[in-house]
Amino acid sequence: MRILAAGGTIAMVGGAGATPQLDAQTLVDGIEALSSLAGLEAETVVNVPSAHLTLSDQLLICRAARDAARQGIGVVVTHGTDTLEETAMLCDVIHDADAPIVFTGAIRVASAPGADGPANLLDAVSVAASAAAAGMGVLVVFGGEIHHARCARKTDTTSLTAFSSPQTGPLGRVTEGHATFWSRLPRNAPLDPPDLDKRVLIVPTVSGDDGMLARAALGTEPDGMVIGTLGAGHLAPPLLEVWARAAEQMPVIAYCRPERGVVLTGTYGYAGSEQDLRGTRIIPAGFLSPQAARMKLLACLAAGLSIDEVRWAFRQDDG
Repeated sequence: MRILAAGGTIAMVGGAGATPQLDAQTLVDGIEALSSLAGLEAETVVNVPSAHLTLSDQLLICRAARDAARQGIGVVVTHGTDTLEETAMLCDVIHDADAPIVFTGAIRVASAPGADGPANLLDAVSVAASAAAAGMGVLVVFGGEIHHARCARKTDTTSLTAFSSPQTGPLGRVTEGHATFWSRLPRNAPLDPPDLDKRVLIVPTVSGDDGMLARAALGTEPDGMVIGTLGAGHLAPPLLEVWARAAEQMPVIAYCRPERGVVLTGTYGYAGSEQDLRGTRIIPAGFLSPQAARMKLLACLAAGLSIDEVRWAFRQDDG
């Protein structure tokens, strides 16, 4: 078993001004059940608030986890909750081994009464050591719940169950140190991006959108776009025209504004409906959140995938 620490609240101490101070070994030493566990290795990769992580930092964390999993050992990554879902998604994209990789963190700093970091870390270790977790890819364990990295979102700022999976619900639960799984998600083909140097923007939409934000974003010459749609894949017709033209030149990924739902196929037929969107080269994101879709697209672009290959990669999560 290997624990990789990447900073965040779980590593922070202090009162009103908590900062990251605890390294991986200190986190382990603070939990008696872990400090006495044979064969447990602890390594600090970075130690910063997750809002400070760069794409290079995130790729470094994910490679360290993947490389450890390639050795056939379970891996736990402690991480700040602000961007945990994005790093976990990237890790799932590049993860190519059977050994599980489990992300966790904390809502309360380590020095706070009722700090949740130790319980989350202990639960994550139990999941990473579980034979049932083998071949499941990357998981997120928080507040006793087990989520898949492709589905997990931070949906509460301060709750101890800060993460949820709006589309699928949790895959299982940890009870008394035992991981129980109720369902599984199929694995996707992995990618191995050499870097994450491409530029991908997320552009939402709202009622009355006249396309000004879309045109401004396209003016920055991005390598790809992740765009919001209303309802089940709907856009105002002039805005759809803007994105359809852009999709001829670069990958444009469309997500649905509702947390639960996907781009429909043939329910509506009015101008700008999902039928019109699917008639363009715009690529539906399936059930992925906008931030997850961005990380996946960054990896696709860095790996040199064409627009058609990106479409194939995203089709795995679309229906």
